[in-house]
Amino acid sequence: MLKEMKLLKLYIVTLVLTTLSFSSKSQIIGAGASAIYNFQSESFGAGVRVSIFPNKRLSFTPQFSYFFPFNKVNEYTIGLGIEGKIIKRKKVNIYALIHGGYNAWLNYKLSGMKDAKATNWNLEGGIGISTNTCLRPFLEYRYNVKFLETHLDLGFIYIFGCKNKYLDDTRCPSFN
Repeated sequence: MLKEMKLLKLYIVTLVLTTLSFSSKSQIIGAGASAIYNFQSESFGAGVRVSIFPNKRLSFTPQFSYFFPFNKVNEYTIGLGIEGKIIKRKKVNIYALIHGGYNAWLNYKLSGMKDAKATNWNLEGGIGISTNTCLRPFLEYRYNVKFLETHLDLGFIYIFGCKNKYLDDTRCPSFN
């Protein structure tokens, strides 16, 4: 348990330092939340994230998600995602994503899985769609390569300092 706590603290410190290193005045920052549904475990969760946009095509997203105790799987994950815009339009973006994270499976002892552990890692790939508004709804489909499971994230990101309906280079000091 002590090793797990040290690993979690190291991961949190790394996320904070990464967030701070990417947050200069030339970048755009947003924060938001999401509802999550995991198809394989039939579990509902919630997530929070920060989005850091260093340029027009890329964003970094430190994230935390939690699946509630009433689910078959009660767990939390803290990680870092990288999103790259594949299709960038004036009002909508489609992006590919990769997300790595530390996973704490809180009720792993109740699992019938062989070699179930409390401390795990996650690696996910996926695709998402979002708007370019100040309050950006998004929908993501993700696949976890370690546990061979899929989930949907439906949420929003609010872009700080945004005052325009649609963000573009001519009306708002944004890279999006």
